[in-house]
Amino acid sequence: MTLRWRIAALVAAATCTAASAVGVLVHQASRDRELSQARDAASTTLDQAAMIYARTGAVHGSGAALDAPNLPSDLRDLVRRGHRGSRFATDPDGPAMWAARPAGGRVLSVRVDLGTTIRDLGALDTNILLAGLSTTAVVLPLGVFTAGRMSRRLRIAAGTARRIAAGELDARISAANRPHDEIAEISGAVDSMAAALQERLRSEQRFTADVAHELRTPLMGLVTAAELLPAEDEAAGYVRDRVRVLSTLVEDLLEISRLDAGAERADLTPSAVAPLVEEAVARTGLAATLCTERADGAARVWTDPRRLERILANLVVNAHRHGGGEVVVTVGDDGRTVTVRDHGPGYPQELLTGGPQRFRTGVKERGRGHGLGLTIALGQAQVLGAALEFGNAADGGAVAVLRLPEDHGEEPAEFEE
Repeated sequence: MTLRWRIAALVAAATCTAASAVGVLVHQASRDRELSQARDAASTTLDQAAMIYARTGAVHGSGAALDAPNLPSDLRDLVRRGHRGSRFATDPDGPAMWAARPAGGRVLSVRVDLGTTIRDLGALDTNILLAGLSTTAVVLPLGVFTAGRMSRRLRIAAGTARRIAAGELDARISAANRPHDEIAEISGAVDSMAAALQERLRSEQRFTADVAHELRTPLMGLVTAAELLPAEDEAAGYVRDRVRVLSTLVEDLLEISRLDAGAERADLTPSAVAPLVEEAVARTGLAATLCTERADGAARVWTDPRRLERILANLVVNAHRHGGGEVVVTVGDDGRTVTVRDHGPGYPQELLTGGPQRFRTGVKERGRGHGLGLTIALGQAQVLGAALEFGNAADGGAVAVLRLPEDHGEEPAEFEE
């Protein structure tokens, strides 16, 4: 049950409970008052009848009776013990208030009919019930409406929080000009959190970009100097290798900074996916088995070949570096899905849960990557409007699935062969 209907049910239950409590109290108070008045009337009539009986020895016209046959037995026993009393009872003639006292060895009693009074109480109960139902019928829609507004505001806040979690840091709930209540406080807190998070991430992005740019200039000089070292020197070869690694790292950082800043734009062209995949795998220089499920292997989509190649190269390199066994690259029969699978230990649970994180490789060994390859692949996939999903195969091994979008709003009617 949603919050809206929980609140509505609570309002209905509270209204019914309050109406029932008021109805019971009113009924009981009215009944007690009517019985008290009837008891007083019966007692007064009984006293007058007793005085008449004492003077005349008869009760005719006094409203009383001697040894009445319908007198409740417990009241009769009370009078025979020498006491007087009164009692409400229902006899064959209907509900009544009885009052009785001793009268010269006999029982003098008065009966006050309460049939009309009981019927009036029944009508009062009906009116109270109708009033309660009417109140519930009025209050319940108001409760549903109020709860609906609260629910919508909470859903907006939850949806905005999910958009922020998905990376849309400009999303805000904008709780201005709304009631200043607890929901508004939550909305303001979420907006403040999003603004602080956005500013912190932008600071980190600026720092990454600044560091990469500052390193690039001296690195170019280092690359040039390394190329001047003797080619046959083993130490010089090691230096050149480390310089290439450092150069690749700086270029990756620059690419990530551009992706973070949203400066990357895809240059879409109609392309055949299978040849692009084959070329991307070949450029890595790493062994991989290419499978094309589509018979003609020539499915074409609108995409950016350079970015697609970058994504696939990073996935294949990652599969060789951190996976194991045979690496298989498969183009799906729809021509838009590309799967890269290895037969190693699979992706770590942290990556499956939170996605790839820069400078986290999931391995303990140093020098086996910087955790930037999958981050760049995911960023480039977002630029293409594609979906990149990570998982583990049931029989072992990491599986990365790239799904290219079906349409970018253009018709790829003409293809150049």
